[in-house]
Amino acid sequence: MRAIISGVGFSVPERVVTNFDLEKLVDTSDEWIRTRSGIVERRFADENTASSDIATKAAKQAIEMAGISPEDIDMIVVGTVTPDMFFPSTACIVQANIGAKNAAAFDFSAGCTGFIYGLTIAQQFIENGKMKHILVIGVETLSKIMDMTDRNTCVLFGDGGGASVVSAYDGKDDRGIISSYIKADGTLGELLMMPAGGSRIPASKESLEKRLHYIKMEGNEVFKNAVRCMNESAVKAIEMAGINRDDVSLLIAHQANLRIIRGVQKRVGLPDEKVYINLDRYGNTSAGTIPICLAEAYQKGKIKEGDYILLVAFGAGFTWGSVVLKW
Repeated sequence: MRAIISGVGFSVPERVVTNFDLEKLVDTSDEWIRTRSGIVERRFADENTASSDIATKAAKQAIEMAGISPEDIDMIVVGTVTPDMFFPSTACIVQANIGAKNAAAFDFSAGCTGFIYGLTIAQQFIENGKMKHILVIGVETLSKIMDMTDRNTCVLFGDGGGASVVSAYDGKDDRGIISSYIKADGTLGELLMMPAGGSRIPASKESLEKRLHYIKMEGNEVFKNAVRCMNESAVKAIEMAGINRDDVSLLIAHQANLRIIRGVQKRVGLPDEKVYINLDRYGNTSAGTIPICLAEAYQKGKIKEGDYILLVAFGAGFTWGSVVLKW
């Protein structure tokens, strides 16, 4: 039994925030943002939209493409650092929204690597025969935890999410998830974090005054580690899959920074036409970047049957990982 992606979907908020919009809020410029990151615009959710709302729309698309009903879903896993609330889980809220009454449901936190971790979790349950259809979601509303006075972070992130239905497949061909590789290094966690809001620093007047409920990032250190770990992950997944680099039809790397993406592209040795990028339009949506890219690339006809797709990400924790799948 193999684990295949039978359906994909994505959703982003309607509100577009351009670099020129951010020029009015902080000391930055369109040129500076483009040069440093490759981002031109991003999407921000309104005050009434939470992560579960975005996830629900993406999930419905993926389920429709898979040709199943919500009641066929055995499990829902949501990778996010911006859940609607600590509990109940965003996965349980999505379960209720779509009517997946037979599904187990839980959230997990793996930062920007969330979707890669989610696919790896789903793969295990499918391959061991425990489940037939698992909904994997990566979603964020990072605008809710961004410090709009910090020009080093507020220009980078956006909101959005994507979903995939991972299904059991016993056909004669070799489609499905061919390899997966996940790693972490918690000793570097303080380089990218949101300090307050948990049990270490509960919400208080002091934590609010110190602006500890926002993303804090040491950009240069995160960049260096992201390049190293994503390069390692990409090569490792290809080796584990038993394929050659020339076999890769499409690279979908975490959309954090154009220079990082190009670095992975160079390390793997792929031409531009084999690299999917939407960073310029959506910014860094953390756990949402890869599933958004995957769904959008499919909808645009960039993915066809038999293609080998390489997914690779790096995120808070630090976490990193990669997946090779055959469509």
